[in-house]
Amino acid sequence: MRKIGMADAAEPEITFERRGAAGIVTLARPKALNALTLPMVEAMHRQLRAWADEPAVTRVAVRGSGGRAFCAGGDIRRIHALGQTGRLTEVMAFWQAEYLLDAYVKTYPKPYVALIEGIVMGGGVGISLHGDVRVAAETYSFAMPETGIGFFPDVGATYALPRLPGRTGAYLALTGNRIGAGDALHVGLATHSVRAADFEAVLDGLARGDDIADTLSRFAAPTPETGPLTSEHTTIDACFCADTVADILDRLDMAARDGSTFAEKTAATLRTRSPTSLAIALTQMQRGLSLSFAQAMRVEYRLCGQVMRGPDFYEGVRAVIVDKDNRPAWNPPTLEAVDTAAIEAAFAGEDGATPRFDGSEGPRP
Repeated sequence: MRKIGMADAAEPEITFERRGAAGIVTLARPKALNALTLPMVEAMHRQLRAWADEPAVTRVAVRGSGGRAFCAGGDIRRIHALGQTGRLTEVMAFWQAEYLLDAYVKTYPKPYVALIEGIVMGGGVGISLHGDVRVAAETYSFAMPETGIGFFPDVGATYALPRLPGRTGAYLALTGNRIGAGDALHVGLATHSVRAADFEAVLDGLARGDDIADTLSRFAAPTPETGPLTSEHTTIDACFCADTVADILDRLDMAARDGSTFAEKTAATLRTRSPTSLAIALTQMQRGLSLSFAQAMRVEYRLCGQVMRGPDFYEGVRAVIVDKDNRPAWNPPTLEAVDTAAIEAAFAGEDGATPRFDGSEGPRP
């Protein structure tokens, strides 16, 4: 088993195991909810390329350790600290490496199986959602919570979320609310349901070279109960089809006055989010259907550059993750004051300096 750690640390951050026909990636930062660091991202990309060229490896599986999370995202504290000290080149190096890995997962030439136990957010979505198979355990909890920290739903969300049924993607992108395995299976974010206790048996079957679909069928768990994403789909579709965030809020307020507790809570959630982030997220959902995956990733990379030079990401991380007072002072504080022209420019711009994100780039073994 190959291990990757920071500066020869006692505990590895990520491990790679060849077990029979399967290459197995294990994210190994359980205390940090398996959040991704730059060395983890680069090491995983190199190992995936090596396995792609190894005929004996016919499928790849990725999992988290510790039981609480598959992967809660990128190492936001580290990115926040770097950005605050003006080290934006290092910040953008992380985003570029992460997006290159996500693009490679999207184009991976062999079956790619994500075994998801617990939380899957942000960067964890990027290394799971774009693969062939997403197996949800009973504790599966999906979210793209970036609007709550002054960022935007990235790692390919511009491409993936608008392609979910109805206005599901817009709801998830703007609110950042969590959903469970039942809702994820219903809308296609997850493809299979298996108990976490059976994940090792699934890996054994993959290692033997057994048919992937048959293996997952053999260990299929009972269909999980669905939640608000499914039961409230009519309200979601009616409200999140509006052209602006302000109009979405108006529709939610109207539904709340008609007795919808769900709409009332959803509107309250949106009003706590960064206005700039909400405007970006809605534009992503409106424009994403017309973009290829590579185009969507290029847009997100340009948006990263904008957001990293603005105030809301640093204020959001301070309020939610560092100080934990949950009272961010967004700038600008209102939807009306958001610079929508800058957002549109990120979608319109093309330049040779932006990576292609077509799966061809990235570190080589």
